[in-house]
Amino acid sequence: MGPVRDTAARTVAAPARTVGALLDRLGGACDPLFPAPVWPPMRFDRPLGAGADGGHGFVRYRVAAYEPGRRIRFDFTGGPTGWHEVTVRPEGPDSCRVEHVLESRLPLGERLKWNLAVRAVHRTVVAELFDNLERAATGRAVPPARRPLRVRLFHRLLWERPRAVPLPAAAHLAQRAFPRTDFQDAWQMELLPGMPTEPEAWEGVLRGASFPVVGRAGGEILLGEDARHLDFRASVLVADGRVTLGTVVRLHHPAGRLYFALVRRVHPFMARTMLRRTHRRLALAAPSAGEREAARG
Repeated sequence: MGPVRDTAARTVAAPARTVGALLDRLGGACDPLFPAPVWPPMRFDRPLGAGADGGHGFVRYRVAAYEPGRRIRFDFTGGPTGWHEVTVRPEGPDSCRVEHVLESRLPLGERLKWNLAVRAVHRTVVAELFDNLERAATGRAVPPARRPLRVRLFHRLLWERPRAVPLPAAAHLAQRAFPRTDFQDAWQMELLPGMPTEPEAWEGVLRGASFPVVGRAGGEILLGEDARHLDFRASVLVADGRVTLGTVVRLHHPAGRLYFALVRRVHPFMARTMLRRTHRRLALAAPSAGEREAARG
């Protein structure tokens, strides 16, 4: 086991009480700091305070100490031993210094991963958190932190993957598209804070395929077309904090069944890929937590 330590700090042109009040909202429903939706949001099993258990993505930790407006310390759980903490210290009536420190002890293999990829990702997330804090505290535009190439690659590889679900009952247009359905499936992903909730924003999930929109109702858009061998509909449903891409197919004759027997082998891969790609694209284009906080006024 070897030690790992990483420190980052920034001076913010705002009173410590203003910055501390923002820090107290970390992990909450309207978190103004953690850089979601680009990164998985910080979530806890209870309001922020000592003993709250949670983390972000696969990084798990528990709140070990909490001094409102001044300091939060997290102990890692379920993996590496160590801790990380955020502190706010006044430097004058209209200025303060924010510091993030991480300390951990990792076995050799984990230290190699840390040095090759995780350290760069960690520093990027902390820099983006500081950017949000500065935007929210000062109201000024802050140039975004640069994401190195290996961070962008790591981000792409580890992006959440859709999960298979039954076609939702709320997908009324898809459920009623045909009197008889020969095939249906659905793939679903969670909406992250700041991602669009209007189904029109997700209409491009089938980008590259020129299927016309054949119906809109509530949070659902239905695309598709009819052909001699089969009729196809794709449903994009945005509801209950999730986006679902559903497919329903009606086959017409044996040639259509033979054709679809081949298509259905690649269909799940294509549906997952298109939904995941669109989910990531919209997350990267969404306003940052600091920008959303500034917009709330």
